[in-house]
Amino acid sequence: MSTPDLSMSQPDAPNVEVDLEHAAPHGYTSNKDAYLKRLKRIEGQVRGIARMVEDDKYCIDILTQVAAATKALHAVSLGLVEEHIGHCVVGAASEPNPEARAEQIDAKVKEATDAIGRLLR
Repeated sequence: MSTPDLSMSQPDAPNVEVDLEHAAPHGYTSNKDAYLKRLKRIEGQVRGIARMVEDDKYCIDILTQVAAATKALHAVSLGLVEEHIGHCVVGAASEPNPEARAEQIDAKVKEATDAIGRLLR
């Protein structure tokens, strides 16, 4: 996917592509505040880990905190995967055109499996 040119030197407004497929409300939208709250808590954990390194804390204690932050991020990731399947994949299944429906379902399932693959690396 190419990135549109957004430089200010052009006299006309830049031609910005809008991805309508991803413009609709996302599956996690109803839980957005909970996700943001969890991510802020994880952000605090990571700052605490950095302080531990700055303060020369014991390596095993730091690793314990890294594991806790990693587990928290995995929980957010799994929630987002679940939201994607429950919203985006199910939404694709409601496409009235059978050919387009099959294509959209395949694309959404591939997005989910690719995301899961990135999480497992």
